Amino acid sequence: MRRPFPPKLLLSLGGATLLPLIAASPAAAHVKWFAPYIVGAPPQPIAATLGNVWFWTGILLVLVFFLATRLVERSSAGEAILQGLDRATGPLWLRLDDFVRVVIGAFFVAIFAIGGVYLTPDLKTPAEWVSWMQLLIAALIFSRRTQPLAAAGIIGLWLLALRDYDIFHLLDYLALGVGVAAYLVLEALPNPDLRARRFEVLRWGVAIALMWSSLEKFAYPDWFYPLVVEKPFLTFGMPRDVFIPMAGVAEFTMGFGLIWTPLVRRLSAIALFVIFNAAVYPFGRVDLIGHALIMAIIVAIAADRTREVHFLPAVKRALAGVPAGLAAALVIFATGYWGLHVAIYGAEGNVGAAPAEHLTHTPNAEHPHGVTGMSDGVSDAATAEAAYQAAMDRMHGPMMSGMADPDPDAAFVRGMIPPHQGAIDMAEIVLKFGKDPENQHFAREIIDTQTREIAEMRAWLRQRGIAE
Repeated sequence: MRRPFPPKLLLSLGGATLLPLIAASPAAAHVKWFAPYIVGAPPQPIAATLGNVWFWTGILLVLVFFLATRLVERSSAGEAILQGLDRATGPLWLRLDDFVRVVIGAFFVAIFAIGGVYLTPDLKTPAEWVSWMQLLIAALIFSRRTQPLAAAGIIGLWLLALRDYDIFHLLDYLALGVGVAAYLVLEALPNPDLRARRFEVLRWGVAIALMWSSLEKFAYPDWFYPLVVEKPFLTFGMPRDVFIPMAGVAEFTMGFGLIWTPLVRRLSAIALFVIFNAAVYPFGRVDLIGHALIMAIIVAIAADRTREVHFLPAVKRALAGVPAGLAAALVIFATGYWGLHVAIYGAEGNVGAAPAEHLTHTPNAEHPHGVTGMSDGVSDAATAEAAYQAAMDRMHGPMMSGMADPDPDAAFVRGMIPPHQGAIDMAEIVLKFGKDPENQHFAREIIDTQTREIAEMRAWLRQRGIAE
């Protein structure tokens, strides 16, 4: 629902102090739709992250900020700050459930209006009926009796998305979706003890989504290269290979902060809210829609005046709990991320097998599980040389046939589609057989660009009633 989120500025690493409010950049959100990616591609080894000096620099800064915040929180000044936040958010706190439900409903109306998406603009679907299901979910939210049905609909949309997309990269959407669904169920319950946990499940949903998705910046830093190239101002002059790991640390730790003590989580939420809002201008209204649910939950966390700490309270209240908790979270999530990838795709990864091959979050009716799909002669080749030859053989005949069209405009378009497809096939071959990270990045860009242009050329032919 991620969208989930572009990378963050160096000084936003604290996430638990007021400093990120001053230093946060617009590049703060989780990005899946700004660059193509190969789900089955093997991630960068975890050792590369553990050997990255900028990763540890970010972790050190985070620990300083967290520990400083906890020291303040344990003093009388900490309670004074919390009371000030209570006063500032008092009117919202009194109507917080109404606020959350209205935003959830508005979100589903917005994605209904966009059409062709599941739960966020980067999870596309050609099924028109899905949009009407979203409108129904929005209608069900405004009565406590029907909120559980809306929750079931949200889980249903995630399962539908799972049909077209790979589970590995839908786990961050699952955490947020389950959090929102659980909130709707708990908010409708008459039991006051269970109902009191409704905002807690929202916090955990967002926190898990942020921490999981942040690992993409360590596992697949090349996914974010096009974004940095397109919008260089996001890095504030920092080198790309410094900015991306620091941004990953920032996203992970601010998510971690949402499940910590009251002052830490509320200041983390404020920092995240500022950053998400700042992302709206450079990335547009689609970014706002994609992050609307997350932003609303972050506001709810900032306004939540409860002081109770339910999960491991003794650990969270101890200063030593900060490094211990952060270390445990990193181990759990990194082990889960890299371990699950190996379990699903194997140690060497798998970029060529269907249905695991989801090159981008842009399925269509022709290729719901990937953007192209090589012919058998190309995909089944045992060597790269054989695959390249098969791709060229496949391209040549249709290209010459298309160029023979007596209409020069039609000949151009019909003659261009096969070479575009040939370029995609070659890019997929290098993703399957190649090892060079830069080449893999080029290949993904080629797949994304050539696929889009093929779709435009085919639309041109259809509009004129010309067979391809």
